[in-house]
Amino acid sequence: MAMSAAGPLALLLLGFAVSLLQPSRTAETEQPPIPADKLLILTVATKETDGFHRFMQSAKHFNYTVKILGKGEEWKGGDALNSIGGGQKVRLLKSAMETYADQEDLVVMYVDCYDVLFAGGSEELLKKFQQANHKVIFAADGLIWPDKRLSDKYPVVRSGKRFLNAGGSVALPWPDDCPLSYPGFFSICYRPVFFNHCAVAHWCAARYCQENPTVTIGVFIEQPTPFLARFLDRLLTLEHEKEKLSLFIHNNEVYHEKHIKKFWEKAKNIISTIKIVGPEENLSQADARNMGMDICRQNKDCDYYFSIDADVVLTNPQTLKLLIEQNRKIIAPLVTRHGKLWSNFWGALSADGYYARSEDYVDIVQGNRVGVWNVPYVANIYLIKGQTLRLEMKERNYFARDRLDPDMAFCRNAREMTLQREKDSPSAETFHMLSPPKGVFMYITNRHEFGRLLSTANYNISHYNNDLWQIFENPVEWKEIYINPNYSKIFTENIVEQPCPDVFWFPIFSETACDELVEEMEHYGQWSGGRHHDSRISGGYENVPTDDIHMKQVGLENVWLHFIREFIAPVTLKVFAGYYTKGHALLNFVVKYTTDRQRSLRPHHDASTFTINVALNKIGDFQGGGCKFLRYNCSIESPRKGWSFMHPGRLTHLHEGLPILNGTRYIAVSFIDP
Repeated sequence: MAMSAAGPLALLLLGFAVSLLQPSRTAETEQPPIPADKLLILTVATKETDGFHRFMQSAKHFNYTVKILGKGEEWKGGDALNSIGGGQKVRLLKSAMETYADQEDLVVMYVDCYDVLFAGGSEELLKKFQQANHKVIFAADGLIWPDKRLSDKYPVVRSGKRFLNAGGSVALPWPDDCPLSYPGFFSICYRPVFFNHCAVAHWCAARYCQENPTVTIGVFIEQPTPFLARFLDRLLTLEHEKEKLSLFIHNNEVYHEKHIKKFWEKAKNIISTIKIVGPEENLSQADARNMGMDICRQNKDCDYYFSIDADVVLTNPQTLKLLIEQNRKIIAPLVTRHGKLWSNFWGALSADGYYARSEDYVDIVQGNRVGVWNVPYVANIYLIKGQTLRLEMKERNYFARDRLDPDMAFCRNAREMTLQREKDSPSAETFHMLSPPKGVFMYITNRHEFGRLLSTANYNISHYNNDLWQIFENPVEWKEIYINPNYSKIFTENIVEQPCPDVFWFPIFSETACDELVEEMEHYGQWSGGRHHDSRISGGYENVPTDDIHMKQVGLENVWLHFIREFIAPVTLKVFAGYYTKGHALLNFVVKYTTDRQRSLRPHHDASTFTINVALNKIGDFQGGGCKFLRYNCSIESPRKGWSFMHPGRLTHLHEGLPILNGTRYIAVSFIDP
């Protein structure tokens, strides 16, 4: 939930109190406004945490006068989650109040600071206070602490909160572990979820950021992941001085060792320090992530630790620079799964410390609200200051806790929350109000486009080129890799050629798609041999046979049909105006022409309304070959790799495959709408 300047009732996250030391006025008497300089804010902060700095930043923004109590003292007031306490806070407040006893026109407000920020100015706050027409007002609370047995002593309320807020003061010098309050303080209180998403902008100043800081990048490959080679290559495109980068890679999958080896050959001459831990080490995820983080922690020259999982498609090469500029201890770039609300952060926590959707989660994910957001959970990709690891996150075992997965354990340890659930423990509504976050704040930024998350759920590694099958799970990445980069120009720049009547020629596949499809077929290896008898087709007889492998034989049929519907059908509508295809095709296959098996194909019509014929390799891999349309005496003898012919199949376009002279020629063919 993100705060807005909606008035003083939306000012504070946790209970706080204000003392008014002035005569009361009747409701009928016209009250002059209380001057803003007559408001003093008291807060207790024994330690300067992220929450404290955020509080002070908001106070400065709204010109509040703040007096900090207890600074530098050892905290002895107990842990609100695990024990009674608060007496130290009360003692500090009592002592401070004594110094202002003679200032009768002063309004004093006490407010906790670690999980509080101001969202409005003093004029609005004081106006609300005057409207209440009381010298003293206490905050109400939905949680009774520390003694739940006193709940029956409080009156039942029809709306709002029932209990006295624990954040108050005491009249006598009680011991440090005694949490007593007394009626002498005023409180205006609003209680949303524990982690309030307040958009902030903190630009990198000279005193915060040095040029080209040293960054350790931790890469984690914990399960079979599509497009890994591309992921690794993108690491080398990050805009950062390569001499200032070091790499730690944990690969938990034997399948990916070939990708790691290929990457290492390229990266070893670019990045000087690369440490690779393979599956033979049998490290758990938690141990691997602890190891990677500790490399930066132990290196005093490591300025930042950048953790990234293999399922992150990092499309912005300036990611490191943009994150460092925000000057946060832990910050993550927003990445989402294509077409879904799934992202790498949580907006709120449930009572049990698991996912809960905050009311602004969707707006942040969809970019309707843009900023830097304080959140309770980040995963997949984040940047941590090296100084933070060495000074505030010294423990090596940050990724293991109870039975939590490593990401949840890391975030919970960073927050330093203890989630103990007992009888009569707080509800989901009040759980987040128990105590201020004592750990390190985590942020998510959506100020720039950073990339997306891959789906790894149904990644099958039983094929030779497994990424070819990702058209359903990861369509954006599939298109970027396998569709010709000039495909969109078919519709914007009219690059479709017509070398023969009603024969249209256009780019469709990338070189990668052509190469991987050929490799997949050769790996399968069961070419038909160009025989008439063919058990793969209905009737078992092929009148004009080719030496081929059907897409169905390698399990690619559904992918291929989806490719036709997504990428061929729009072209069909453009070149054959008024014709709408559903992309139905019974025969989809790759043909292989060689001098020793099948050199050519005799004249024939295709059993289709229209046919596509995609060249999978180029002149130079073979000599000769091509296609001749006999009725028009028109030949196409120089096929372009990745380009497709599209032509009518029946009646008008009798054609033949011209003989190759040497080498091997591959084409992919579909008879569409038979």
